Amino acid sequence: MLSRVAQNVYWLARYVERAEDTARLISVTTNLLLDLPRTARTTEWEPLIYITGSQESFFDRFSKADEFSVVSFLTGDLQNSGSILSALTYARENLRTTRDAMPREAWEELNEVYLFVRDNLANGVSPRGRDYFLKQIIRGCQRFNGFLEGTMSHTQARHFVLLGRYMERADMSTRILDVRSANLLPREGELTPYTNIQWMSVLRSMSAYQAYRQQVRSRVRGSDVLHFLLQDEHFPRTVAHALLSIADCLRGLPRAETAIGCVHRSLQAVHDADVDALAYANLHQFIDDLQIGLGQIHEAISATYFTYQEKDDKTAERLEVTAKI
Repeated sequence: MLSRVAQNVYWLARYVERAEDTARLISVTTNLLLDLPRTARTTEWEPLIYITGSQESFFDRFSKADEFSVVSFLTGDLQNSGSILSALTYARENLRTTRDAMPREAWEELNEVYLFVRDNLANGVSPRGRDYFLKQIIRGCQRFNGFLEGTMSHTQARHFVLLGRYMERADMSTRILDVRSANLLPREGELTPYTNIQWMSVLRSMSAYQAYRQQVRSRVRGSDVLHFLLQDEHFPRTVAHALLSIADCLRGLPRAETAIGCVHRSLQAVHDADVDALAYANLHQFIDDLQIGLGQIHEAISATYFTYQEKDDKTAERLEVTAKI
């Protein structure tokens, strides 16, 4: 398998996951505001900019993070590399260049989602059409992943798809926990309905509310949410599950020792974390360390499989990831 193909497939999966996660964030925030008092609604859009890591580019162009600016920026702004349209554009291009390695149905589905977003951006910004617009994106991305699961051979290409998906998922999960908990955890213990509602929105941002309630049969509390989203190994969008899945994928690839070592260090940190204590102090530092760990995993994957080592002009682009498996 060529390094170029492996890299494109990896980033294809990351961009599709990014588009789905961003659509869900906007959808959950829109619904959350219906349950909050009017005075609290103006502050709920700005965290989305920090979760997606695009605060620098956003505030270079916008003076305040109001609903229209944030939703426009995160849905269809091609100057924002993290917008839904940008992510789907990059994913589509990566898939176009690797179509021989991917199921035909996956290309058709991704192309359909891309065209829908491109042609219906006004509905995404408008509160009236936003719910349908975002649901179509989420379902389209899930159908795309379903086609891959149902029709893709379990080869190297599939390993890189799963690596990209779970790397992006772990990154987004830690970002959501870091930004959202910064405002919620200091008030832990206050019996206010709004804190409870906001923690529910954190769970819904990862489609985890139902699974959480099945595991924790009490009211939604910040420390319990952190326990579940960091350490539960069975729900697909928790940090622990993502790291375990990354390790499993790497075991199917050669020369993965360095990357697996990075994964094990991050996984050990998650398992050993005293979440009850973190709920009151040092959570931000803990999440920062996890983010650094995820960066090290990505760098190890990139250095092992994606870096082109030029031998000569004719063979540089055809350097294989490994000896053929």
